[in-house]
Amino acid sequence: MNIIFRILVLLFFSHLKAQEKPVQTVYFEFDKSDLYNQQIKTIIDFAKNADTSKIESIQIYGYCDDRGDNDYNYKLSKSRVKTVQDILTYNGFNKNKIVIIEGKGRVIIQTDSIDNLTEIRYKNRRVDLFVVKKNSYGKGIYNSFRENQKVGDRIYLENILFALGRSELTLVSKKELDKIALLLQKHQTLQFEIRGHVCCTPSNFDDAIDEATHERKLSLNRARNVFKYLISKNINSLRMSYKGCGNKFPLGKEESLDRRVEFLILKI
Repeated sequence: MNIIFRILVLLFFSHLKAQEKPVQTVYFEFDKSDLYNQQIKTIIDFAKNADTSKIESIQIYGYCDDRGDNDYNYKLSKSRVKTVQDILTYNGFNKNKIVIIEGKGRVIIQTDSIDNLTEIRYKNRRVDLFVVKKNSYGKGIYNSFRENQKVGDRIYLENILFALGRSELTLVSKKELDKIALLLQKHQTLQFEIRGHVCCTPSNFDDAIDEATHERKLSLNRARNVFKYLISKNINSLRMSYKGCGNKFPLGKEESLDRRVEFLILKI
């Protein structure tokens, strides 16, 4: 029993993005991406009862059990997430609140050390829904652009993260910035500062070393790369500036979330 408990705890904290327990979980049959009526009702009830005025965003993660090919299970986990997403949006949940939709593939376990293997595998064939409540990152810090944005707001987007010691934009980050570029083109008067951040540096250093340049300017380079990318998407450089903040503003959550950039609103 202790072994099972340790495994479940490890799985939970490895994939927990919202730093809270999932507000809803639904389970799937082996090799299936559709749901029984009772599971569908669970999702429908969640969609109808959720107070979206208090929700900043929702994150959906899908998993498979340990059997089968990695690539196949990754696609299956994405299909499970898509099933839940479609049920939510079809039943009135605001699709703009769904900011992360990710299939995680299969959950690896040590089958020779688990007694109730069937139950564990069933619980791994699941989709978890996490809710991020409005302003849950602190006063004036949000994880999405909003209609009633104010000067001084800090916008932190969870899909714009960086590898440890790196300043290059990932494919996921570029897709997120493409969405931001479209939004900025609609709101031509919005001006902002791009702020880069780092994690995991000793307190006696203000910034971290960028492995690509070998300079202690990692947070600055992250902000600059976002700045350059937005320029490439026809965002006027006069509307934005950038700076490196080093390790001065940790979110107080997991370290990966501090390898980020933020948008500080300067003018509406």
